[in-house]
Amino acid sequence: MKNKGPISQFIEHHYRHFNAAALVDAAKGYETHLAEGGKMMITLAGAMSTAELGISLAEMIRNDKVQIISCTGANLEEDLMNLVAHSHYKRVPHYRDLSPKDEWDLLENGFNRVTDTCIPEEEAFRRLQKHIYKLWKEANEKGERYFPHEFMYKMLLSGVLEQYYEIDPQHSWMLAAAEKNLPIIVPGWEDSTMGNIFASYCIKGELKSTTMKSGIDYMVWLSEWYRKNSSGKGVGFFQIGGGIAGDFPICVVPMMYQDLEWTDVPFWAYFCQISDSTTSYGSYSGAVPNEKITWGKLDIHTPKYIIESDATIVAPLIFAYLLGW
Repeated sequence: MKNKGPISQFIEHHYRHFNAAALVDAAKGYETHLAEGGKMMITLAGAMSTAELGISLAEMIRNDKVQIISCTGANLEEDLMNLVAHSHYKRVPHYRDLSPKDEWDLLENGFNRVTDTCIPEEEAFRRLQKHIYKLWKEANEKGERYFPHEFMYKMLLSGVLEQYYEIDPQHSWMLAAAEKNLPIIVPGWEDSTMGNIFASYCIKGELKSTTMKSGIDYMVWLSEWYRKNSSGKGVGFFQIGGGIAGDFPICVVPMMYQDLEWTDVPFWAYFCQISDSTTSYGSYSGAVPNEKITWGKLDIHTPKYIIESDATIVAPLIFAYLLGW
């Protein structure tokens, strides 16, 4: 526990068994992987940005504890929504007591509820949409193509959103990522509010769908990145939740090995998942780590961890440990 802060010391002293012990083991494994020269991908599913994981994730990015992120389109945009419209969010601690009429009233007032947190989508997009549309339109007219996160990076780095900031910008993981030009993979970006808005402009004939690079483009790009970064200690995989944010990028290894027949491609060098999945229901993204061996994703000797708990509790604690807090 040398040079570790009070949170890390508490974790090491008290978290001795079951999922608590798995948390400590996974954090130490992550730390060892980086110390030995490895790189790490973090994947974000669910509503991690709305949960304000950015408070700790941004520090992870700034401190080079993560080299690439895979996330859903929702997480990509919801970090920005929190950045520019935080004061308009509404917390509903008694959400279990809401009637259908209460839910309808939230909708009528421009709120989309995620458990106990209501996202002021109309307010957020009033501040974001004109700026992102301008970038989409410019690229469209020039015949240029970019990834969804690249458009977001351009918008953030231009400074046009600074007038709207409602949180400490140090707490935005997207801003931290943009400042480092951190690689991001956004599989299934179409399944997001921004994706729906982009599709609406395509339907109206204002934009071409080809202006936005797709998931296939992301996989092609990821294969190149993985080949360049998997030598030596290799690349680890830290999965928060399940879903496409994890399922899509983990498949880059079997895709190269089996479909391209590049038999020299190394397996993922570390694996950890914070999961709330029930594996007996036939879950892909929630499968126990050993099952992934049969799919050509992990090796027999890959360090493997699974923490069956709430990611909003576990992820910040692991990040705190890695940051020495």
